[in-house]
Amino acid sequence: MAKNKKHFDEEDLEISGEGNPQEEVAEGIESADEKIDVEALNSENQKLKEDYLRAYAELENTKKRCQQEIEKNNKYAISSFAKDLLSVADNLQRAIDASSGEEVCKGLLDGVKLTQNDLTKVFNKFDIHKMDIIGTVFDPNFHQVIQEVEDKTKPVGTIIAEVQTGYMIHDRILREAMVVVTKA
Repeated sequence: MAKNKKHFDEEDLEISGEGNPQEEVAEGIESADEKIDVEALNSENQKLKEDYLRAYAELENTKKRCQQEIEKNNKYAISSFAKDLLSVADNLQRAIDASSGEEVCKGLLDGVKLTQNDLTKVFNKFDIHKMDIIGTVFDPNFHQVIQEVEDKTKPVGTIIAEVQTGYMIHDRILREAMVVVTKA
């Protein structure tokens, strides 16, 4: 009988190219109780593999979420700083509007315009841009109505004047536009 067992082991090695550990363990087991333990171990091993794969997938998902959060934070980190600069942009525009047409202030006007151009370049660099809203329909997500004017030539809710310019940073609102709209 030992000769047959040796012959079986050699055949097993020839078929698979190397010994199969589960079959070698099963050959050494003589009682049914010990065989159940091997099946339980195999079941536990499979469960641990599945748990490992779930944990690995969860780790990868967490990495992706963290990376997206970091990108979002980097993209919008300057929002409060940019919001503070908007009043500077408004004041520069007011200075230009107030001094246009007067020849005495030409040098000052040119300096203010150059400053405004530099500020606009910085805004463009960080994807901060004005909303172009005149003639569009009022949207409470982007505009704040401060006055309604009766105008039968335009549809109700059309923006006809902008009191304060609205700004966007990337695809988010930095500041709502204050507008005048038509009413019925």
